[in-house]
Amino acid sequence: MIQLLFLVLFVEGAMAFLLLVKIGPLRDLVIKTLDQIKMGKGPATVKTIAGTMSVILFSSLMSIVKIQNKGAKLGTMSPMDQVLWRTHLLEASLMGFTLFLGFIIDRVHHYLQKLNKLRSNAGASKEEVESIEKEKVELKEKEEKASKEIVQLKEQISGLSESLKKTKVECEEKDKRVETAEAHVSSLQKQAADLLLEYDRLLEENQNLQAQALRNNKN
Repeated sequence: MIQLLFLVLFVEGAMAFLLLVKIGPLRDLVIKTLDQIKMGKGPATVKTIAGTMSVILFSSLMSIVKIQNKGAKLGTMSPMDQVLWRTHLLEASLMGFTLFLGFIIDRVHHYLQKLNKLRSNAGASKEEVESIEKEKVELKEKEEKASKEIVQLKEQISGLSESLKKTKVECEEKDKRVETAEAHVSSLQKQAADLLLEYDRLLEENQNLQAQALRNNKN
């Protein structure tokens, strides 16, 4: 029993040392081993072993107390009681250290898993930040390009506005010329109508004069 406890204690000490100190791939190997132990029925088995050891530890402590009480009543302990007392004390110490190291190994393994997750999350976050920075640079470039296009469009709009103003002024001038020409045409038409009326009057007078001249010749 004591030899087995020494072996378990040595193995646990080696595992705790490898978890605390990274030596090549040994830490990863220990972590994988612990992961496999914690899978399936492993946790139940470990709890059963720990419970059994706790019961044995309690029994050893009770035996130590009984031997001490017996020695106190007799005033001294017999050689056999001394051997038993030392054996139970050694077993209790080894089992206590074994349980304590098992708890330490479990906690260190738990925190190493959390640390690995945090590192992986940090790596993913770093990649996301780099991606966001890249997108930010691209958006900034697009914004600068859009700003240049907006400036060009504003210049084109300004040029078109000036052209529109010039065209509007030209149209207004043409409208004025057209109005002037229409007024001139209307005046010419009126003069032509007056001349036509005067021509008709003169033609009628000429016809009347010719008719009078023919009558005079006949008489």
